[in-house]
Amino acid sequence: MEIMAERPKTTVLFIINPISGTRRRSNVRHTVNRYLDKNKFEYKFKYTAYSGHAEKLSREAVQNKTDIIVAVGGDGTINEVASQMIGSDSVLGIIPLGSGNGLARHLGIPRIIPRAIRQINKYNVTSIDTATLNGVPFVSIAGVGFDAKVARLFSKSQKRGFFTYAHLITNNFIKYKPKKYELRFEDGKVIRTQALFISFANSNQFGYNTAIAPNALLKDGQLDICIVEKPNFFELPIIANLLLLRAIDKSQYVKTIRASKFEIRQKRNRWINIDGEARKLSKKIEVVVAPQSLKVIIPDHEIK
Repeated sequence: MEIMAERPKTTVLFIINPISGTRRRSNVRHTVNRYLDKNKFEYKFKYTAYSGHAEKLSREAVQNKTDIIVAVGGDGTINEVASQMIGSDSVLGIIPLGSGNGLARHLGIPRIIPRAIRQINKYNVTSIDTATLNGVPFVSIAGVGFDAKVARLFSKSQKRGFFTYAHLITNNFIKYKPKKYELRFEDGKVIRTQALFISFANSNQFGYNTAIAPNALLKDGQLDICIVEKPNFFELPIIANLLLLRAIDKSQYVKTIRASKFEIRQKRNRWINIDGEARKLSKKIEVVVAPQSLKVIIPDHEIK
């Protein structure tokens, strides 16, 4: 009598950022133990202890050929985890517990933990684009200018959440002076502009349902480059409404161009926003899209 070998379970690593966002992490492990399908998955947990730790944990998991690596946290945590998975066979899972959760919102991943875990159980996988700034990967949104300044201030703040983010915007908006930028494209086109900020959008929003690039697609091999001029302070409520209504592209202050490879140049080495985290690169930044280079678990519907 032939005995059938038991099929090996899918391996999963949950990388948990214990301090991101505003919500408690103490029940994540318990909730995973309760809702993850133990007949399908063999899983373990690791917690980050410092900035960049999720990159190390993710890189080790990829080297160990872990099937699914789940980022538990916000967009910064997702960036660290995903950055080591680009081009690999490992699949990214997301439990969005950050403040803005921009990528998770675009993908339609539930912010309620049990529901997000059930999506992992379904194991519906697609491939999405990623991009790099001078070789530094991002998955959702990067950019220069005012949003990078706010990202830096937000990272230093003791408080998280939407109201902290909004407070930083209103407190710094008036005194912020638009900067000069030069964009150079593969076809030889050059755009010189003075902007409040310029976003390079792979997904459609910063987070909090504020859609800076309502028509951005995660699988089209291009970024939506959103050049935003500085409006009058008293027009901020109108701009905020357009962001929430996914209609900011209708504003006279916003111009959107699509490209898969380009350079942006600035006079000084300023802060860059990379998936919600601020860092410095150089005055000249090369931006390149890597089409459908990251495998990710999504709800069982088609994403854009």
